[in-house]
Amino acid sequence: MTIQNTKVSIAGVELKNPVMTASGTFGSGMEYGEYVDLSRLGAVVTKGVANVPWPGNPTPRVAEVRGGMMNAIGLQNPGIETFCSRDLPFLAGFDTAVVVNVCGRTTEDYVEVVERLADEETVDLLEINISCPNVKCGGISFGQNPDSVEAITREIKKHAKQPVIMKLSPNVTDITELARAAEGGGADALSMINTLTGMKIDVNRRTFALANRTGGVSGPAIHPVAVRMVYQSAQAVKIPIIGMGGITCAEDALELILAGATAVAVGTANFRNPGTVIDVIEGIEDYMCRQKVEDIRTLIGAVR
Repeated sequence: MTIQNTKVSIAGVELKNPVMTASGTFGSGMEYGEYVDLSRLGAVVTKGVANVPWPGNPTPRVAEVRGGMMNAIGLQNPGIETFCSRDLPFLAGFDTAVVVNVCGRTTEDYVEVVERLADEETVDLLEINISCPNVKCGGISFGQNPDSVEAITREIKKHAKQPVIMKLSPNVTDITELARAAEGGGADALSMINTLTGMKIDVNRRTFALANRTGGVSGPAIHPVAVRMVYQSAQAVKIPIIGMGGITCAEDALELILAGATAVAVGTANFRNPGTVIDVIEGIEDYMCRQKVEDIRTLIGAVR
């Protein structure tokens, strides 16, 4: 029987398969360790970490919506020092790539975290969450302005020792402008899409379902948007793309790969079934057997 090759490479970092976790849906790996063999994953992507602890938004901050969920967690995290002393030693015990998601309110915040992680051998890649509000520019997200995307990417690249993945927001008119801006700033890869901004109202109580009023919509409902944006961006840039948004099964993941993603990340589905990531990995392997695909890389961008 022919052995299928599921290995892919992101900016020189080899993954045993193209399936990773989406930031914010898997903790930092420890929370899911008793349910999932982390060593089977292509990579573990951690929850966002900032230079100092963030308390997050007031509750309620999670709501169910048709076809997914909405959250306004506010990137609650214990800060970089706790992360480095507690989470990284845990992740070092597994045979999987480690991607650290970095968040901040100013460019300086991001740089501080990136510099702190520079000599951490456990960290293979950095994923920069530029959907954070830029407090120096009136609160608009870093990721909604091409000039801001290029500038923060260029600054982070000056300080980063690991390859840099820029995580793009879908809350823009033309995603390819942001993809090109990140590439122009020196990004090694892109990940997309982050959540779509939405709102839910409790009609019986006549109040907002989230204390923050708006939140990020994720889950199956946004999957077609993710496929479209990955496809468009893959036509516009030459760097690898990690596709995410509403993956619940291998077919969803394969759509993103065929659209041009080199790797994929499973997010919201982890809350419903912690074993989804393993199901997706095994489903891709089964697909490759049935379709007689020897190398996963031949599927990347192969839609016609």
